[in-house]
Amino acid sequence: MSALTMRVGADELRCTPDHLIIAGYTGRDEAATRAHIEELAAIGVPEPPTVPAFYPLDPALLTSGPTIAVAGGNTSGEVEPVLVRHAGRHYLGVGSDHTDRDIERTDIAAAKAACPKPVGDRFVELPADGSWDGVRVESTVDGRPYQSGSLAALRTPSDLLARLAAACGDLPGDLVVFAGTLPLLAGAFVPGRRWSLALTAGDTTLTCDYETERRAL
Repeated sequence: MSALTMRVGADELRCTPDHLIIAGYTGRDEAATRAHIEELAAIGVPEPPTVPAFYPLDPALLTSGPTIAVAGGNTSGEVEPVLVRHAGRHYLGVGSDHTDRDIERTDIAAAKAACPKPVGDRFVELPADGSWDGVRVESTVDGRPYQSGSLAALRTPSDLLARLAAACGDLPGDLVVFAGTLPLLAGAFVPGRRWSLALTAGDTTLTCDYETERRAL
Protein backbone atom coordinates (compact mmCIF):
# COMPACT_ATOMS: atom_id res chain seq x y z
CA MET A 1 0.00 0.00 0.00
CA SER A 2 1.09 3.58 -0.63
CA ALA A 3 1.31 5.92 2.36
CA LEU A 4 -0.28 9.33 1.91
CA THR A 5 0.86 12.31 3.96
CA MET A 6 -2.05 14.67 4.62
CA ARG A 7 -1.57 18.19 5.92
CA VAL A 8 -4.81 19.40 7.53
CA GLY A 9 -4.29 22.88 8.91
CA ALA A 10 -1.32 22.63 11.29
CA ASP A 11 -1.69 18.85 11.64
CA GLU A 12 0.08 16.18 9.61
CA LEU A 13 -1.70 12.84 9.23
CA ARG A 14 -0.28 9.60 7.88
CA CYS A 15 -2.82 7.69 5.84
CA THR A 16 -2.21 4.23 4.36
CA PRO A 17 -5.14 3.68 1.99
CA ASP A 18 -6.64 0.22 1.86
CA HIS A 19 -8.73 1.16 -1.18
CA LEU A 20 -8.43 3.54 -4.13
CA ILE A 21 -11.58 4.11 -6.15
CA ILE A 22 -11.84 6.24 -9.28
CA ALA A 23 -15.44 7.34 -9.75
CA GLY A 24 -16.51 8.19 -13.28
CA TYR A 25 -19.61 9.70 -14.86
CA THR A 26 -20.52 11.45 -11.60
CA GLY A 27 -22.36 14.38 -13.15
CA ARG A 28 -25.48 15.44 -11.28
CA ASP A 29 -27.38 16.09 -14.53
CA GLU A 30 -28.13 12.54 -15.66
CA ALA A 31 -29.22 13.58 -19.16
CA ALA A 32 -25.98 15.48 -19.73
CA THR A 33 -23.98 12.55 -18.37
CA ARG A 34 -25.72 10.19 -20.78
CA ALA A 35 -25.01 12.56 -23.67
CA HIS A 36 -21.32 12.63 -22.66
CA ILE A 37 -21.21 8.82 -22.62
CA GLU A 38 -22.66 8.76 -26.13
CA GLU A 39 -20.09 11.33 -27.31
CA LEU A 40 -17.28 9.16 -25.98
CA ALA A 41 -18.80 6.05 -27.53
CA ALA A 42 -18.72 7.82 -30.89
CA ILE A 43 -14.91 8.05 -30.66
CA GLY A 44 -14.53 4.48 -29.50
CA VAL A 45 -14.61 4.74 -25.70
CA PRO A 46 -16.72 1.85 -24.33
CA GLU A 47 -19.76 2.63 -22.23
CA PRO A 48 -19.36 2.17 -18.46
CA PRO A 49 -21.02 -0.82 -16.77
CA THR A 50 -22.89 1.47 -14.37
CA VAL A 51 -23.54 5.20 -13.92
CA PRO A 52 -21.80 6.39 -11.86
CA ALA A 53 -19.00 3.89 -12.54
CA PHE A 54 -16.47 2.83 -9.90
CA TYR A 55 -13.01 1.58 -10.82
CA PRO A 56 -10.99 -0.02 -7.97
CA LEU A 57 -7.25 0.55 -8.43
CA ASP A 58 -4.05 -0.24 -6.55
CA PRO A 59 -3.49 2.45 -3.86
CA ALA A 60 0.21 2.30 -4.79
CA LEU A 61 -0.71 4.46 -7.81
CA LEU A 62 -1.21 7.45 -5.50
CA THR A 63 1.64 9.96 -5.48
CA SER A 64 2.37 13.45 -4.23
CA GLY A 65 5.61 13.68 -6.19
CA PRO A 66 6.33 16.45 -8.72
CA THR A 67 6.76 14.03 -11.66
CA ILE A 68 4.92 10.96 -12.89
CA ALA A 69 6.22 8.45 -15.44
CA VAL A 70 3.87 7.43 -18.27
CA ALA A 71 4.44 4.91 -21.06
CA GLY A 72 2.13 6.28 -23.73
CA GLY A 73 2.35 9.54 -25.63
CA ASN A 74 -1.38 10.21 -25.44
CA THR A 75 -2.06 10.65 -21.71
CA SER A 76 -3.81 13.49 -19.94
CA GLY A 77 -4.96 14.57 -16.50
CA GLU A 78 -8.00 16.34 -15.11
CA VAL A 79 -8.80 18.09 -11.85
CA GLU A 80 -10.84 16.06 -9.37
CA PRO A 81 -12.03 16.49 -5.79
CA VAL A 82 -10.47 13.68 -3.76
CA LEU A 83 -12.44 12.26 -0.84
CA VAL A 84 -10.40 10.56 1.87
CA ARG A 85 -11.75 8.54 4.79
CA HIS A 86 -9.01 8.19 7.39
CA ALA A 87 -9.49 6.87 10.92
CA GLY A 88 -13.24 7.29 10.56
CA ARG A 89 -13.13 10.95 9.48
CA HIS A 90 -13.61 12.41 6.00
CA TYR A 91 -11.36 14.93 4.24
CA LEU A 92 -11.27 16.73 0.89
CA GLY A 93 -8.23 17.20 -1.32
CA VAL A 94 -7.44 17.71 -5.00
CA GLY A 95 -5.87 15.33 -7.48
CA SER A 96 -5.69 14.19 -11.08
CA ASP A 97 -7.06 11.02 -12.65
CA HIS A 98 -4.24 10.89 -15.19
CA THR A 99 -5.28 8.41 -17.89
CA ASP A 100 -3.90 6.78 -21.04
CA ARG A 101 -6.34 7.93 -23.72
CA ASP A 102 -5.28 5.31 -26.29
CA ILE A 103 -5.92 2.40 -23.92
CA GLU A 104 -9.18 4.07 -22.88
CA ARG A 105 -10.68 3.30 -26.29
CA THR A 106 -10.72 -0.40 -25.46
CA ASP A 107 -10.56 -0.69 -21.66
CA ILE A 108 -11.37 2.20 -19.32
CA ALA A 109 -10.20 0.46 -16.15
CA ALA A 110 -6.86 -0.52 -17.74
CA ALA A 111 -6.41 3.05 -19.03
CA LYS A 112 -6.79 4.43 -15.53
CA ALA A 113 -4.51 1.77 -14.04
CA ALA A 114 -1.81 2.63 -16.60
CA CYS A 115 -0.95 5.98 -14.95
CA PRO A 116 -0.07 7.21 -11.44
CA LYS A 117 -2.66 9.32 -9.65
CA PRO A 118 -1.20 12.65 -8.43
CA VAL A 119 -2.76 14.19 -5.34
CA GLY A 120 -1.90 17.33 -3.39
CA ASP A 121 -0.67 16.98 0.18
CA ARG A 122 -3.03 19.57 1.72
CA PHE A 123 -6.56 18.66 2.76
CA VAL A 124 -9.52 20.20 4.54
CA GLU A 125 -12.38 18.67 6.47
CA LEU A 126 -14.95 17.40 3.98
CA PRO A 127 -17.59 20.13 3.54
CA ALA A 128 -21.21 19.28 4.23
CA ASP A 129 -23.37 18.66 1.19
CA GLY A 130 -24.83 22.14 1.59
CA SER A 131 -21.41 23.71 1.03
CA TRP A 132 -20.32 21.36 -1.78
CA ASP A 133 -21.80 23.45 -4.60
CA GLY A 134 -19.70 26.46 -3.59
CA VAL A 135 -16.39 24.61 -4.02
CA ARG A 136 -14.57 25.60 -7.20
CA VAL A 137 -11.97 23.70 -9.22
CA GLU A 138 -9.77 24.59 -12.16
CA SER A 139 -6.86 23.16 -14.11
CA THR A 140 -4.29 24.26 -16.66
CA VAL A 141 -2.09 22.24 -18.99
CA ASP A 142 1.23 23.73 -20.06
CA GLY A 143 -0.03 27.07 -18.76
CA ARG A 144 -3.28 27.05 -20.78
CA PRO A 145 -6.74 26.99 -19.10
CA TYR A 146 -8.18 23.49 -19.33
CA GLN A 147 -11.09 23.26 -16.85
CA SER A 148 -12.97 25.65 -14.59
CA GLY A 149 -16.21 25.49 -12.64
CA SER A 150 -17.96 24.52 -9.41
CA LEU A 151 -18.69 21.15 -7.86
CA ALA A 152 -22.40 21.88 -8.25
CA ALA A 153 -22.02 19.89 -11.47
CA LEU A 154 -21.05 16.73 -9.54
CA ARG A 155 -22.89 14.43 -7.16
CA THR A 156 -22.55 15.38 -3.50
CA PRO A 157 -20.23 13.34 -1.28
CA SER A 158 -23.06 11.65 0.65
CA ASP A 159 -24.79 10.66 -2.61
CA LEU A 160 -21.60 9.38 -4.22
CA LEU A 161 -20.39 7.44 -1.17
CA ALA A 162 -23.81 5.84 -0.74
CA ARG A 163 -23.76 4.73 -4.38
CA LEU A 164 -20.21 3.42 -3.94
CA ALA A 165 -21.30 1.35 -0.93
CA ALA A 166 -24.25 -0.04 -2.89
CA ALA A 167 -22.03 -0.94 -5.85
CA CYS A 168 -18.92 -2.23 -4.08
CA GLY A 169 -20.12 -3.28 -0.64
CA ASP A 170 -18.20 -2.70 2.57
CA LEU A 171 -14.74 -1.17 2.06
CA PRO A 172 -13.14 -1.22 5.51
CA GLY A 173 -10.12 0.83 6.48
CA ASP A 174 -8.78 3.97 4.88
CA LEU A 175 -10.40 4.91 1.57
CA VAL A 176 -9.49 7.33 -1.24
CA VAL A 177 -12.11 8.24 -3.84
CA PHE A 178 -11.51 10.45 -6.89
CA ALA A 179 -14.99 11.93 -7.19
CA GLY A 180 -15.24 12.94 -10.85
CA THR A 181 -14.41 15.94 -12.99
CA LEU A 182 -15.82 18.81 -15.03
CA PRO A 183 -16.08 19.24 -18.80
CA LEU A 184 -13.01 20.39 -20.71
CA LEU A 185 -13.11 24.03 -21.80
CA ALA A 186 -12.06 23.17 -25.34
CA GLY A 187 -14.01 19.92 -25.45
CA ALA A 188 -10.99 17.72 -26.22
CA PHE A 189 -8.26 15.96 -24.26
CA VAL A 190 -4.81 17.56 -24.40
CA PRO A 191 -1.72 15.36 -23.90
CA GLY A 192 0.35 18.05 -22.19
CA ARG A 193 3.42 17.88 -19.98
CA ARG A 194 2.79 20.34 -17.09
CA TRP A 195 -0.44 20.10 -15.10
CA SER A 196 -1.63 22.56 -12.47
CA LEU A 197 -4.78 21.87 -10.44
CA ALA A 198 -6.58 23.93 -7.81
CA LEU A 199 -9.60 23.44 -5.55
CA THR A 200 -10.98 26.35 -3.53
CA ALA A 201 -13.23 25.65 -0.54
CA GLY A 202 -14.16 28.79 1.38
CA ASP A 203 -10.97 30.79 1.90
CA THR A 204 -8.67 27.79 1.41
CA THR A 205 -7.14 26.83 -1.93
CA LEU A 206 -5.60 23.38 -2.34
CA THR A 207 -3.21 22.75 -5.22
CA CYS A 208 -1.53 19.89 -7.05
CA ASP A 209 1.18 20.51 -9.66
CA TYR A 210 3.06 17.84 -11.58
CA GLU A 211 4.84 17.02 -14.83
CA THR A 212 4.86 13.89 -16.95
CA GLU A 213 7.89 12.12 -18.35
CA ARG A 214 7.97 9.21 -20.79
CA ARG A 215 9.29 5.93 -19.47
CA ALA A 216 10.85 3.23 -21.61
CA LEU A 217 8.54 0.37 -22.54
